[in-house]
Amino acid sequence: MRQLNENLLKQDLTGTEVADFDTSLLDYPLRIVQIGEGNFLRAFFNWMVHEANKKGVFRGRSAVVQPIRPGKVKDLQEQDNLYTVVLRGIEDEKQIEEREIVTSIGRSLESYKNWNEILKLAENPEIDKVVSNTTEAGITYNPDDNYDDKPPESFPGKLTVFLHHRFKHFNGDEDGGMLIIPVELIERNGDRLKDIILQLADDWGLSPEFKEWISKDNYFLNTLVDRIVTGYPEKEIKTLESELGYRDVNLTTGEIFHLWIIEGDEELKDRLPLHEAGLNVKWVDDLKPYRTRKVRILNGAHTSTVPVAHLAGINIVREAINDDTVGQFIEHIIFEEIIPALDFEREELESFAEKVIERFKNPYIDHKWLDISLNSTSKFKTRVLPSLIKYQEKFSELPDNLVFAFAALIKFYDGKEIEEDRMIAYKGEEKYTIKDDQQALEFFLDIWSDFHEGKIERAKLVEYALSNVNLWEKDLTEIPGLLEKVLEYLKLIDKEDMKEAMQKLSETE
Repeated sequence: MRQLNENLLKQDLTGTEVADFDTSLLDYPLRIVQIGEGNFLRAFFNWMVHEANKKGVFRGRSAVVQPIRPGKVKDLQEQDNLYTVVLRGIEDEKQIEEREIVTSIGRSLESYKNWNEILKLAENPEIDKVVSNTTEAGITYNPDDNYDDKPPESFPGKLTVFLHHRFKHFNGDEDGGMLIIPVELIERNGDRLKDIILQLADDWGLSPEFKEWISKDNYFLNTLVDRIVTGYPEKEIKTLESELGYRDVNLTTGEIFHLWIIEGDEELKDRLPLHEAGLNVKWVDDLKPYRTRKVRILNGAHTSTVPVAHLAGINIVREAINDDTVGQFIEHIIFEEIIPALDFEREELESFAEKVIERFKNPYIDHKWLDISLNSTSKFKTRVLPSLIKYQEKFSELPDNLVFAFAALIKFYDGKEIEEDRMIAYKGEEKYTIKDDQQALEFFLDIWSDFHEGKIERAKLVEYALSNVNLWEKDLTEIPGLLEKVLEYLKLIDKEDMKEAMQKLSETE
């Protein structure tokens, strides 16, 4: 079977379902330096640029830089930087699958082999944007970086040298400034990246003029991205390639849904007009409400359902939302307890929530609850507790389903022993492992051991759990009625099968 490359695209694939575009897209100039060549950027950002090029609203391509030693650049180069994106999911209650060859990468480079060529890109006036995804750990300050390293080890170190080279080449002219858009999943990612670059500039003794140029003429934008990218489909690649009629070692898969929120001045969006291509890209003055919406609704529903679904014997997100009892529980949490506690336009919240439900039902993604359970205590603190607390403050009563989820979380951490960095627990005869902060695991192991050995009553166990300031950053026993309600639901969970407990919960609402 032939491998995807430019010749195959031009000779045999143009005009087909996967290539319904003119190959003149391959001639568009480089306008972006992209730090990161992984599955997410290729199925999210590069796909967006390709769509915008098809619509004629951007007309540019990326020079992709592999920031670490292992990576995909060699594979991309072997296919002339072409690859296929397969997007699948449910939209308006219909299953949808889209397949398309993406053409928006114009060049790919390895930072440890092609550093001088990468710096040369800084001299190109048409390249005025940097987009990055180097994982959450990528935007970190490394005091061991040196300006003369070829290149510095960290991503901020590499970018600082790149920007300083550009500053010198354009003699500090404001027109040489860049639009810098990180998509790493950390809060205020643009602000954080800018702070580190200024710190490195101080460390390296770079001029005050350079630091002023960074602050005044470059725009570091905070962003929020949302799309599940499942990557290379190892188990089904032979079937997909047989249907496509070509080999593609860079093929990547993801969900249909996509959202990109960019916090930036209205005038900046014309420099990257992806929104004009009908893409779900929003430029906003304040990112915080959108981050809160995502964290409370999408992530909050995930985190609050983890212990409930797992203890009910349901392993996959899709199975939970399609289950009558657990599905009703999830929808009640979202629409009756989380949304009412949010200060945001109700109609927009409900529209977002409906998309969340569709995403949970995606038949192409086997999202496991135990995978989502990683670090559940810290996730519960940031994603669920704010909704529970705000609901109680706003309505002077507790949200029953979120409190039930809290009781289920405590039960989920009823472990028997700790092995290395994980707790071993059992649901009946079935063994499962819990991965979390060591202190959290040891705390729950201690209180549950004391309970099972008869040293403390269940009420004291709940009191200890709720009053642990190290876990929750506040003593939750101070919330009126919470201790009594969690205790009531924990008794119910211990006494009944989880689904029966949930049914009794719904009967009392």
